[in-house]
This record gives sequence, structure tokens and C-alpha cells, in this order.
Amino acid sequence: MMYWKQLALPVAALLFAGLSQTACAPSAKPPIILDSTGAYEVGGKMISNPKNPAETLSCDHGYVEYFIPQKRRQTGLIMWHSSSTKVWENRWDGGEGFKSMFLRKGYPVYLWDGPRVGRANWSCEPITYTPDYFDTRNFAAWRFGITYPNWHPGLQFPTADKEAWNQATRARYDEYDTLENALLQAEAGGQAIDRIGPVVALTNSAGGWRALLSALKANSSNMKGIVAYETPGFVFPIGEGPEPQPKAPYGPHSVPMSDFMKLTKFPIQMVFGDYTETRPIWKNSAAMAKTFCGIVNKHGGDCEVLLLPEAGLKGNSHIPFADLNNEAVGDELSKWLGRKGLDKFAN
Repeated sequence: MMYWKQLALPVAALLFAGLSQTACAPSAKPPIILDSTGAYEVGGKMISNPKNPAETLSCDHGYVEYFIPQKRRQTGLIMWHSSSTKVWENRWDGGEGFKSMFLRKGYPVYLWDGPRVGRANWSCEPITYTPDYFDTRNFAAWRFGITYPNWHPGLQFPTADKEAWNQATRARYDEYDTLENALLQAEAGGQAIDRIGPVVALTNSAGGWRALLSALKANSSNMKGIVAYETPGFVFPIGEGPEPQPKAPYGPHSVPMSDFMKLTKFPIQMVFGDYTETRPIWKNSAAMAKTFCGIVNKHGGDCEVLLLPEAGLKGNSHIPFADLNNEAVGDELSKWLGRKGLDKFAN
């Protein structure tokens, strides 16, 4: 049983993990003991009806859901998706996801939906949604294989589990991938980080691009690190790095050096899975990540690229923390947090 934060009573919450969708046996893992859980909106603005200024709409805010362990570490993890929060909550087969995995380790966890996405879809502007045929596109884009249903050999996905594929096809929100929307989400993300306190941003895909932009917006030193799983988007200082492509969905984009230097104030790790050679966007992104880290480090920062196959982890997709070997992927994250001194417990 869980109590809301306002009761101020620590309670034990047993979150059974490592189970299939149909299993209901308790986990052998120790329980997750939460002090509090809840949610709040952050950022946004209020607009008035031009025909009747007394009528207003509060909109373009983000949504934070939080889980605070009773015995907690000093630095939390804000999990920033580019598909849906589902990918942080469970493996594709229903097993334990990063949310529960790192709560067990004592990290406060914050699940983030940026403005106009997921649980924060109250937009200040008209949004048009047109159904499109994304299932097989996701199959290729997420590197489960080149054409459905031809799975990559050795893929860390339960390829024989039809329900796992069903879950994967539905685990996505419409992202509205434009620079305008990314900057809107970055602004709200910066406000969320300032409200949360010390936090590392765990991101996936274009969430990494948004978190980099958000780090330029945050008003405090609460951004303690970024671990970007397979970002396609980067920012570079004006005059350095690849030629800017402001009209491309993910850039690269150039920013003034004074802004870029904010990315040198905390450690960054960029992580890529397997089979990147099969998709040009991810092959190019992995190469650009090395260029990005080189420029960050040249200016005094701390940035590294982790290729999971080189760490001995084979068969990972575009969303490695939801793959069958996500415990091993999580171990790499734990090692990085430890090396960077971000695993200390609060007094």
C-alpha cells in the first residue's frame, strides 16, 4: 500500500518485477520501499480567449511523476523518453524496467512527459494528428530488423512473444519533432530539473537532443549529468562541428559558445546498441556522438561514447534499457554513475 506525499509517512511498496504479462508470482528481489510518490505539472503558460479575455487556458506545461525511495541517493534520475514512458517502466516482455531497477538501488526516479506529449498534451496551439502506418517503420527504426518480421539474429527481444511485439507497437506517442517543439519542451524540462533538484537525465532517441537543449535552459546547477541512449540530435558551438542544418528535424544545431559551455559543467555519456551499421541514421549518429564528445572535452568537459557491443553486450536495439539484457545495460549505467560520484546516499 502506498500513501501520498502529504501524509509524510514512509511505507513499503512491493513492486513485483521480472514477470511476464500473465505471471503473478512474487519476485525474489527485495521490496522497493517508497517514502512518497505523486505527480505535478511544471512550466507552461496561460492564454486568454481573444473574444473573451476572461476565458483562459493553462497549457504547454510538462508532467512529472515521481517516486522517492525511503533510503535515497542524493542524485535522482529523470527518465526522458522519445516514445512513451512505457519504455522506462518495463521490458518488452513485461519484466522489470529501469524505473523499478533503479528505485531498488535507491535512486529517486522522475518520469517526464514534455509539453504536448503523453500526459502533458494540453497544447496552447492547434495540433493535428493524422494516423499513419508506423508499426513496421518502428520495427526498422528501432533496429529489431530491416523488414518485418525478419528479426536481427541474436536480438535481445523476445521475438517469439506476440504480446511483446504488441506492446512494442503501441509504446509510442506522437512527438511533433520540430525544433520549435523541442525548444518548448527544453524550456519546460529546464524548469522541471530546477524544481526537482540534483538529477541525471536518462534519455532515449530524440529525448537526448531535447535534454541537451534543456541543459542550456536550466537556471541552476541541478543538471548533474546526461546519459543519452541513441540520440540523433546534437548541438555544437558556432563555428565548430558539422555544418548546421536548422531545417533538419534533429539538426545539428549551433549555439553561442557561452551556451555550449554549459554542457561542459557535468559529465555526459552517449550510448549506442548493436546493428547500427544497418541504419544510416544510427551509424551517422554514433559517429557524430564521437565528434560531439571531442568538442565538449576540448573545451574542458567530460563526455564519452559507450558502444554496447564493445562492452560485450550484443544484440541490443535502439531502446536497450527495455531489451531482455537490460540488467546488464543497467550495470553499465551504475558503473558510470559510480565513476562520476553520482551514486552517494543522502544522509
